[in-house]
Amino acid sequence: MRTLADSLTIFRALIGLPVIFSLSIGWLWLAWILTFTGGLTDFADGYLARKADGGTAWGAKLDPLADKILLTAPILWLTANGEIPLWATWMLFSRELLVTLWRSNDKKGCPASRIGKSKTILQFISVLLMIWPMSWAGQSLVFELHRCGLILFWLSLFAALVSSINYLYFSKQRI
Repeated sequence: MRTLADSLTIFRALIGLPVIFSLSIGWLWLAWILTFTGGLTDFADGYLARKADGGTAWGAKLDPLADKILLTAPILWLTANGEIPLWATWMLFSRELLVTLWRSNDKKGCPASRIGKSKTILQFISVLLMIWPMSWAGQSLVFELHRCGLILFWLSLFAALVSSINYLYFSKQRI
């Protein structure tokens, strides 16, 4: 089960490039399917690791990186298309870099916090709503889905900032 969990994590990291390529040529339907599949693999690899009484150390380090690789593609595309302000993307990516560094340097282990996990879930849902293809629904429904996605993006950014403060606080407590 641990090997399968690690394989799903690797798959999720690898589909970031096809997602950005799909978005760049206007194949939102394919980008949506790949991103959705990536979200499912995030859930599945965590489930498999828990069923195996814990995943591998390698998988634990790669899992958050795979999420960041996959979610970076559509967030950059949404930013380039003016749907997400550049400053918000900068704040999010700065947070991701700092927290990833803190977590990777923690010798005692630093699992994702609940708010950090919530942030990732909000980001997946947000991105899926904001890249919803126009051909799958009417224009007014797609507009509302995009609007809900943007609201969830702002909530995910808030969760990201709060969780980074928590990580910083708890990392200082451990020193």
